[in-house]
Amino acid sequence: MGQKINPVGLRLGINRTWDSRWFAGRHEYGRLLHEDFAIREHLMKQQREAGISKVVIERPHKKCRVTVHTARPGVLIGKKGSGIEKVRGDLARLTSSEVHLNILEVRKPEIDAVLVAEGIAQQLERRIAFRRAMKRAVQSALRLGAVGIRINVAGRLGGAEIARTEWYREGRVPLHTLRADIDFGYGLARTAYGIIGIKVWIFKGEIIEHDPMASEKKAADMQEGGGPRPRRDDGGGDRRERRGGGPGGPGGRGGRGGGRGRTTPGGPGGGAGGEITTPAAEPTDGGEA
Repeated sequence: MGQKINPVGLRLGINRTWDSRWFAGRHEYGRLLHEDFAIREHLMKQQREAGISKVVIERPHKKCRVTVHTARPGVLIGKKGSGIEKVRGDLARLTSSEVHLNILEVRKPEIDAVLVAEGIAQQLERRIAFRRAMKRAVQSALRLGAVGIRINVAGRLGGAEIARTEWYREGRVPLHTLRADIDFGYGLARTAYGIIGIKVWIFKGEIIEHDPMASEKKAADMQEGGGPRPRRDDGGGDRRERRGGGPGGPGGRGGRGGGRGRTTPGGPGGGAGGEITTPAAEPTDGGEA
């Protein structure tokens, strides 16, 4: 089940909460739901360059509070706040309530699944190879603290005649574990050959406590720089040290100078220094050596 279902919906009420946080009566629910859909669709289409991750909508008494999480708040705010006034006016025409607009910056877009998917989609539209775009996104996410990441792309990749699905994964992505903090996002790349779909799963660690707001609290901590320790890129030390054949090593496959010849004390083919020595010539009856 965890392999098929949306990981965000599976964890609602456990360690994730809803993006629309309001209650309504039976007669008002449908109208407010359509307003939420129109608000999100307008922001995602009209402000695509702002890098919007998600839109949280709250509805106190006769008001509509919209919180936009964006990677580039300057694009959304505009010069001297002119952009935010325009956005507020557009949203006021979509809803019957008074609109309050808040903007929050996403400080690490490399570990936000929606922004990663949108970034890959934009690269595919610029005709960048899909494998290069996927690998670059995976390396950036792991460098900034993600425990694991998986990316799926599907469509006519590279202009092929037959559509196919390719995926790339590194690290752990436990989709069945309910306490796992998994961020999910998807995007669409509109190319000359057709539409390519991108799905991204990012595993950010486990959340032990049962708190629907735990995922947002942890995301805020990671954005401030308190995320998990980045993975080492050096592979855990020098190759000669791991194999035990370095200078003074305990007889591995042979350090510098170690071969099949005779060596100084330290074991055959390795050991202390690994210097090759030749035996002195034996004296003959004809004279000195």
